[in-house]
Amino acid sequence: MSLSIGIVGLPNVGKSTLFIALTRKQVDAANYPFATIEPNVGVVPVPDPRLDRLAEIVHPQRIVPATVEFVDIAGLVRGASEGEGLGNQFLANIRDTDAIAEVVRYFSDPNVIHVSGSVDPLVDVDTIRTELVLADMGTMDRALSRLEKESKRDASLVAKLALAQRVNAWLEQGHRAARMEMSDQERGLLADLHLLTMKPMLYVANVDEADVASEVPEIDGVRPVPICAKVEAELADLEPAEALGYLAELGLAEPGLNALIRRAYDLLGLMSFFTAGEKEVRAWTVRRGAKAPEAAGVIHTDFEKGFIKAETISYADYDALGGEKGAREAGRLRVEGRDYVMQDGDVMHFRFNV
Repeated sequence: MSLSIGIVGLPNVGKSTLFIALTRKQVDAANYPFATIEPNVGVVPVPDPRLDRLAEIVHPQRIVPATVEFVDIAGLVRGASEGEGLGNQFLANIRDTDAIAEVVRYFSDPNVIHVSGSVDPLVDVDTIRTELVLADMGTMDRALSRLEKESKRDASLVAKLALAQRVNAWLEQGHRAARMEMSDQERGLLADLHLLTMKPMLYVANVDEADVASEVPEIDGVRPVPICAKVEAELADLEPAEALGYLAELGLAEPGLNALIRRAYDLLGLMSFFTAGEKEVRAWTVRRGAKAPEAAGVIHTDFEKGFIKAETISYADYDALGGEKGAREAGRLRVEGRDYVMQDGDVMHFRFNV
């Protein structure tokens, strides 16, 4: 279960600079079976110091972090939904992503021309929202035509048609589909349409270096992640010790890219659990509230199907007691069943039978 984020924005907002910084940290795709990495896709590790601590204790042959896939597309411009610019040609590339991160220009470099002539973040956000809404209206137009025909032959599609009509009317008012009140079941009915405005939105405020530690006002009810793409690109080229020094000079505790990934996890209700052994120490991504069998299924579907039990140690106990042996001797290793709700940082060993 790898998190996937589509990156959108107007031209000249620093989107490409940010993506280059991300891809410089790209992990070896060979560790991830069936992964096809295109030039506009970057698979980057989820920063998690707990993984390094587990490796210190276990001394595995390899360390495998959880990953985030970033999908970059050409800059969108006003009229993109009607064929202006190149971005509209690539919107299909982000329809399968879990979330969308919009890079919004806040920096004031006179040498980088703004496509609209002047820097106005809220105007830019409105432009992108309009283009995504219009793109979804095109999707809904095709879906409605199909559903109207199919629902005459299949009564089970009548509810989906009525919902699609409601969503289309909502989009026509200029709203994102995600803002329309509907149940989880109704959202599930529309999942196969992959509506862009149904996806959770993150905003990345690409600020001047002097403002990188400042808080940015909310956009559409969401607090943007302040990042200076230029700084992130420079950090990606530095050795770890040099990068820490540079961050300290800027008044930052971590790179902005780390904050972006963490915010994405929070937005989508995700967390990490670990497996630790001589061959590898590995982080896995699972939704908050998942039960043990579902977490086992993240590793392999057979683990979920044949789930018997899970040997579980909290990260805090694993760290404090020096690993599995110490936790077992201290009585901190628990055997959990099918109803166990996973906790962030759990170190797991699944027992299963297929």
